[in-house]
Amino acid sequence: MIRPLGCIAMTLALLSAFPNSAHAVKIERIVTAAGIEVWHVRDQTLPMISVEFAFTGGASQDPADKPGVANLVAALFDEGAGELDARAFRERLEERAVVLNFTSYRDTLRGSLKTLVEHREQAFDLLRLALGAPRFDGSEIDRMKAAVLAGLRRRLTSPGDVAGDRWFARAFPGHPYGRPLQGTLDSVPRITADDLRSFHRRTIARSNLKIATVGAIEAKDLAALIDRVFGALPAQANLAAVPDVAPQGMGEREVIELDLPQTIISFGGPGLKRADPDFIPAYVLNHILGGGSFSSRLYKEVREKRGLAYSVYSYLAPLKHAGLFLGGVSTRNDRAEETLAIIIEEIRRIASEGSTPEEIADAKGYLIGSYALRFDTSGKIAGQLLEIQLEHLGIDYIDRRNALIEAVSADDVRRAAARFLADGRVLVTMVGRPKMAAPPPRGG
Repeated sequence: MIRPLGCIAMTLALLSAFPNSAHAVKIERIVTAAGIEVWHVRDQTLPMISVEFAFTGGASQDPADKPGVANLVAALFDEGAGELDARAFRERLEERAVVLNFTSYRDTLRGSLKTLVEHREQAFDLLRLALGAPRFDGSEIDRMKAAVLAGLRRRLTSPGDVAGDRWFARAFPGHPYGRPLQGTLDSVPRITADDLRSFHRRTIARSNLKIATVGAIEAKDLAALIDRVFGALPAQANLAAVPDVAPQGMGEREVIELDLPQTIISFGGPGLKRADPDFIPAYVLNHILGGGSFSSRLYKEVREKRGLAYSVYSYLAPLKHAGLFLGGVSTRNDRAEETLAIIIEEIRRIASEGSTPEEIADAKGYLIGSYALRFDTSGKIAGQLLEIQLEHLGIDYIDRRNALIEAVSADDVRRAAARFLADGRVLVTMVGRPKMAAPPPRGG
């Protein structure tokens, strides 16, 4: 009898509870017979295995005139593979309570697998088929295109999506980062099965692969399963070069009118890449400015003191080819310009005046204390190990990370602020009907 997917997902969610803290994570570096590196945390507490993996490339490898290819490939990986059509493939997943997901991002195409140990052979075989022999059947392509197009039409009426998509389009004209991840209403219908197969041939390979696993399995048994899944993939990816880039349009604003009672504001500018020596100080700085949900300066100034918004936030987005500082807020149309002015003033103030010792101590305490929450399930642990690999932080990063945070000084925070917040200029996209007192200044 086939159990409903919702029940299966709930079962695996309960089974994936992982009591270990970050400090208890012991990582094994496994190199398989095929030369594939895997970071593994062996845990016998629960009879399950979680796998997270990524191929570098992602949507940045889409053809310039056909954005959305990577997104469609990810959507079709589990819609039939090998001799199994979409229905048969899904039934095999459900019969063994296997959860398999694929997602495309700007720099990576990622996947995850969750399975009970007793079903590991069948689960890994299904993953092998999905990655190595996707069918890309015409009927399934048409069905997934229709779903993507429906989602794109919904995005046109979602102010947050409109603001975000437009911000990236203006910040990165002519660059892959400026293209929408899901594609466009024009590009998606023109994507062919040959486009999908070409993307698959160029990007799904061992040379650009990272893998992290957590679960009740010995290293030698895991290595054999990994080689079964990934060993037959091409040795080398054929990725198109993507240039490093800085966001454009600093100091500019664009208003996109939608008939809404509130204005959605997206803002951002250059940040720091993850490998930058000042990234950790910048991380502490951002927590003080807009990363702390209820303690940040933006939250206090915009919400607590003036009641202009329910939430306001900022964050660092270190992409492979650009470091970004991003943020957003939603406020009444007649208070939009006031809200934006306060945000920009706070950015300028923290850049010029720095942070107080109390702010720095509180930020470090929170960032250190909350780190263990990233390791409270097997899926989260595997995800963290994957991120550390992708960012080339080293297998001992979990042990070093909190000390790096603790070592941040006021001078470090001030130096980081000077590098990407000094002039307070950001690119702004406003969606709604903001009441502007005057034409927006280019310097704001």
